[in-house]
Amino acid sequence: MLKHSQGKMNENIQFLRAFLKNPLKVGAIAPSSPELAAQMLKGLEPDENNIILELGVGTGAITKFLHNVIPNPESYLGLELDQKLVNSITTKLPTMNILCGNAAEAYKIHADSGLGKVRYLVCCLPFVSLPKEVSEAVLAEIEKFMAEGCELRLFQYAHGYYLPPAIRLREFLRTRYGRTRRSPLVLKNVPPAYTLTWSTV
Repeated sequence: MLKHSQGKMNENIQFLRAFLKNPLKVGAIAPSSPELAAQMLKGLEPDENNIILELGVGTGAITKFLHNVIPNPESYLGLELDQKLVNSITTKLPTMNILCGNAAEAYKIHADSGLGKVRYLVCCLPFVSLPKEVSEAVLAEIEKFMAEGCELRLFQYAHGYYLPPAIRLREFLRTRYGRTRRSPLVLKNVPPAYTLTWSTV
């Protein structure tokens, strides 16, 4: 129990450092909770021909639960822009395919990886706080995967859910991919959040 608590504390410290260094890119002051991770991964059934692509691995708060969902390493690819975070999480989860790369180049990175079709997109990027040009570039990459038949899952924090940027993002995605499936509010997260799902499968 002590070892688990120390690990969680180290993860929180690491996340806070990343937030303070680049608050617009990190977007939260604490890593996602196990309860939020459970909602993000609910119903996902990947295999080597229908892989999960995780955009924004961060400290691995969701990745460590993905580790228990995938049947083999070829069923997953993760992208993270911060090399230090990549180094940290790959040390903890050496069997996971995690690359240091830009989500705005995700389609090419996946193609070069030689892994199977992206069936699930698990997106942990803070779209609402990203610069407009970055957000648009990432959404253009998501469009390529969704055009081939994919399920997109992301989360939005409750305190910002009805702010204009969050509403615009949902409307943008709904216009392209249809009705949004929203989870119940995950209260055991800092801050509380909803998971949102769109599918073109």
